[in-house]
Amino acid sequence: MNSKDIPRSESALESVERFHATLMGNWKTQVLYVAASLRIADLLASGPRTSAELARATSTHPAALHRLLRALSTIDVCQERDGGSFELTAFGALLQEKSPHSQRAWTIWWGQHLWPVWEHLLYSVRTGDSARKMLSGTEGFAHLEQDPEAAALFNKAGVEQLQLTAPDIVRTYDFGSQPRVVDIGGGHGVLLLTVLKAHPGATGVLFDLAHAIEGARRYVDESGLADRCELVRGDFFQSVPRGGDVYILKSVIHDWDRERSLRILQNCRKAMEPDARLLVIEPIVPERLGTSLADQAIARSDLTMLIAHAAQERTEAEFRELLNASGFEVSRLLAAGAGFTIIEARPRE
Repeated sequence: MNSKDIPRSESALESVERFHATLMGNWKTQVLYVAASLRIADLLASGPRTSAELARATSTHPAALHRLLRALSTIDVCQERDGGSFELTAFGALLQEKSPHSQRAWTIWWGQHLWPVWEHLLYSVRTGDSARKMLSGTEGFAHLEQDPEAAALFNKAGVEQLQLTAPDIVRTYDFGSQPRVVDIGGGHGVLLLTVLKAHPGATGVLFDLAHAIEGARRYVDESGLADRCELVRGDFFQSVPRGGDVYILKSVIHDWDRERSLRILQNCRKAMEPDARLLVIEPIVPERLGTSLADQAIARSDLTMLIAHAAQERTEAEFRELLNASGFEVSRLLAAGAGFTIIEARPRE
């Protein structure tokens, strides 16, 4: 092989620069969080504005806000124009409250509520325990029951994510012509309502804790599907509604350790008739992770589950084992977009 055919290796300086970009990448989280909190994207929606104008609108320090805006321009949230005004980019529009693909609530949730928990990753790695539990003394989602404002933000962040993923799930899976669909831990009901809209003969039950059901009522009423969607408050560790043809657990099992995951699945099994179906919709961890953005996303989610709940993302084999131990047989797996897989399981006789 000719030496000119050998790819030039990364220099030491380039390696350090790449390392620093990774190490110090957390600055972007806080820049986006502050922009979301100040509603910068909403203020720029009507057109370019100067940092002085934005400072007056947000009650912030003009020079400091100008520096924030320059930082936002380096990550394509806004652009600085001739004359010193700033305009919103298509990418930055994701921070708008009313964007059809808004990520504003998720940004605030990550920058405000997950940020202090991530600081204690070392604790969770050493102990295997939840850093949130160590900090707050609460497990699971009990902290939301004590903080209505945080609960509202968490559920809104969930709505944002489901508005992106629900259409692909409904296009991928055949729910049948007249199913009774029970969405367990379904938040504000975005996925269930998407199913009902796509299947006019379907009826549904949205089942979740009180803080989620209270907020779900508005979404159900606005959808015009209140006559086909029943709202039920409850705890899936105690029981789940009976009589469903299809039961959905979307992004639920990854929140819990093995013991509590088994309890949820076993309660679903008790509620299901022999011909009912269970859909566990989660990312599936590959046996070996690479360096792609998709691999990084699942690693990030896995560690988030560790620090927040002492829980985890799982491999296909781990899901099969859980379902088998709960009285189910996996019938098929369907890729549903955005890194999610629909695991269809049926009660084992």
